[in-house]
Amino acid sequence: MKHLVAFDLDGTLAESKQPLKDDMGEALADLLGVAHVAVISGGDWPQFDKQVASRLPERADRSKLWLMPTTGTKLYTYRDGAWSAVYAELFDDATKAKILEAFDASLEATGFVPEQTWGERIEDRGSQITFSALGQQAPIDAKEHWDPDFAKRKVIQADLRQRLPSLSINMGGATSIDITQEGVDKAYGLKRLRDESGIALDAMMFIGDAIFPGGNDYPAKELGLDTVRVRDPQETLSVIAAIVACQK
Repeated sequence: MKHLVAFDLDGTLAESKQPLKDDMGEALADLLGVAHVAVISGGDWPQFDKQVASRLPERADRSKLWLMPTTGTKLYTYRDGAWSAVYAELFDDATKAKILEAFDASLEATGFVPEQTWGERIEDRGSQITFSALGQQAPIDAKEHWDPDFAKRKVIQADLRQRLPSLSINMGGATSIDITQEGVDKAYGLKRLRDESGIALDAMMFIGDAIFPGGNDYPAKELGLDTVRVRDPQETLSVIAAIVACQK
């Protein structure tokens, strides 16, 4: 029996940057009735609030929900009727400046010029700097068709790793590249979750859509967790229903 089920967000619980649909909110409420639940993804807290926290039905036991923005470099829990940060590991100003300079140089060197963008392409999330190739507000259809095999981002990622060897550079979401402190990936976040929750790694399982070599969910598998790879949120609903049925 697993005591905690951890999820990726975009492509797993919801479409990219979209709020949970009502049926997913209800499914998570069912799951919270039998286990702890964690959500770990590259977005910052405002995105988590919009997509997850504000979308749960009243009956959901929020005291068993662990929300981990920016690849687990932040953790939010629900206590005394409100969400609050347990920790946040922030970049200093000098490191942020170095990352932004590296992005500019890398995009020029790799010749990356998108045909169209929607909003800002680089976002400072405090503990993570995120590059969104088509912009933060790009429509889902454009994002899904831009780099489905990760090939475009792998070129930029490889260049950035040469420029920023002391930092972690990982692909996330449909069009983004996330830069965090060295060694930070979802395995790092899950180990922090173990420490904060007191729940052992072998009592956790992880569900995501990118559990394959090079995918941003793959570190959970490398960490040794039981994992389930899903195609989309619809398949996640089926997996949650099966877990709830087995846990009761």
